[in-house]
Amino acid sequence: MPKGLFKKILIANRGEIAVRVINACRLLDIPTLAIYSTADKDAKHTQMADEAVEIGPPSPRESYLNIDKIMETALANDCDAIHPGYGFLAENPLFPEACEKAKLVFIGPSTEAMRLLGNKVQSRIKMSTAGVPIIPGMKVVGSDIGMFEKAAKEAGYPVLIKAAAGGGGKGMRIVHRPEELQNAVEAARREAKNAFADDTVYLEKYIESPRHIEFQILADNQANTVHLFERECSIQRRHQKIIEETPSTALTPALRAQMGNAAVRVAAAAGYRNAGTVECLLDKNGGFYFLEMNTRIQVEHPVTEMTTGVDLVVEQIRIAAGEKISEYVTKSLQRGHAIECRIYAEDAENNFLPSSGKILYYEEPVGPGIRVDSGIAEGYTVGVEYDPILAKLIVHAPNRDLAIAKMINALKDYRILGIKTSRKFLIDILNHPEFKKGQTYTDFIEKNLSDRDIDLIPAVELAAAVSSAAIRRGPQTTSSIRKEKALSPWQTIGPWEIGMRITK
Repeated sequence: MPKGLFKKILIANRGEIAVRVINACRLLDIPTLAIYSTADKDAKHTQMADEAVEIGPPSPRESYLNIDKIMETALANDCDAIHPGYGFLAENPLFPEACEKAKLVFIGPSTEAMRLLGNKVQSRIKMSTAGVPIIPGMKVVGSDIGMFEKAAKEAGYPVLIKAAAGGGGKGMRIVHRPEELQNAVEAARREAKNAFADDTVYLEKYIESPRHIEFQILADNQANTVHLFERECSIQRRHQKIIEETPSTALTPALRAQMGNAAVRVAAAAGYRNAGTVECLLDKNGGFYFLEMNTRIQVEHPVTEMTTGVDLVVEQIRIAAGEKISEYVTKSLQRGHAIECRIYAEDAENNFLPSSGKILYYEEPVGPGIRVDSGIAEGYTVGVEYDPILAKLIVHAPNRDLAIAKMINALKDYRILGIKTSRKFLIDILNHPEFKKGQTYTDFIEKNLSDRDIDLIPAVELAAAVSSAAIRRGPQTTSSIRKEKALSPWQTIGPWEIGMRITK
C-alpha cells in the first residue's frame, strides 16, 4: 500500500466505525486523531487512535455535530483530511463544504453530489432522466395537499409518505386509504422537521413485501466507477436494517448484472466519487426500482469485504488522496456467503427499549471466517446519548447454509453482561424456517416473529458467565469500595430470571 497519502486523518465519529477507520489508517501508515465527547472519554476509539481530543459535552449538537469545533480541532492538530464514518455529519453537505473552505480533504463525495443525492425528490428526477427505474410517485414537492391527493390517485393506494432530506424511517408513513392521507402528510412533516430540520416530504407508491437490495459503488477521480455486487438488507425492524447478507438469494446472474449496471449509471449521473451505496427495492415479479443513494460507507460494508476481499475504507482513503481504484478491486469476484448481524444495546423482550449500563463481562466469538467490528470493551459504560449499536458480528462461509449455522453459533458465543442486547432476537430470526429458505422480505419480522416465544438465558450459562466476570474483575480493594457495600455479580448484571420460558 502506498504511504504518505495524508499527514493525519481526523475521524469525525465514535464507536465501532471510528475503530474501523483507525484500523484502515494503520494499514496505510497514516496517523489518526480521534475526537470524543465527555461521555466517550474512555471509549475504545480514543484508546486506539494516535491522538485524541475532547470535542464537547455529550449532546451531539455540541460535540459530534459541531462542524466549527471539528474544523478548529483538525487545523489545530495538523490534520489534512477528515473521515466522517456514517451517521452524524456523514451525509450533511455543509460538512464537506466546510472542509473545502478549510482546505481539508473530505473522505467522501463532493458537496454537490451529496446535496443532489441527499434530496430524494431531486435524485429521483435525476435518475429518471438517466434511465434508472424509479418507484411511481411525486417528482416535485409542495405543501398543497391536493398535489399529494393527485399523486396518490395516479400511483394507487397504498402509498408511502417520506422525508425528502433524511432516512432511517423518520418522517415515513404508510397510507392505505384517501381519508388517511392529510393526517399522514402532516405527521410526517412534523417528524421530518424534528429529525432533519426540513419538513419537506413527498409521496411514492408503496411496494408491498419487497426485498431491499443495495449495490456497493466505488468511483475515483479518473472517471472509473465499479460496483462490488449486492447486499440484501431486507431483515428490518421499524425501517432499520438488523441483518444483512450477500449474495442475495433473489438475484439471478442476469438480474445481478442488470441491477449492477443501473447502480453504476446512478453514480455516473450524479458525478459521484468515493464509496457509496445505491439502494433499490425488488418486487416479487423481479422488477427493481431506485430508492436512494447513501453517500457514505454503510454499516453493512463488511459483508462485501468478506466476499470480495476488498478493504472498502482503505479504498475510500486512497481515492480521496487522488489514487485510482486499486487494480485488484476491478477484478474482484463474489466468493462464498457472508452475513452480518448488528448487536444493539436494547431489550428485545421489552419493545426494544434502549439498554444502558456498565459492561461487566465481554467476550467476542472467534474462529475461521468470524469477524467482530466493535466499539466496546469490558468496563465500558453504555449510555443513552447515541445510537444503541454496539458492534457488528460478521461471518463468512462457502455457502448460505453454513454461514447461517456459523452465525448462530457465533451469536451464542458472544458474551456481553451488564446490559441487554439483541443477541437472542437475532438467533430467533436466523433459526426461522422462512429465513433459512431465503424468504426474506422487508416485512419478515412483522409476519413471522410478532408472536415469538421468549427464551431467557439458561441458568447454567448465566451462572458461568457471572462467575467468570467476577473472577476477571478480581478482588476489590478498600479504596475501590469507598465505604459503599459491595454488590455481588448477581446484583450488578441487571434484570435476569432463572429457568423460565415465557410464551406470548
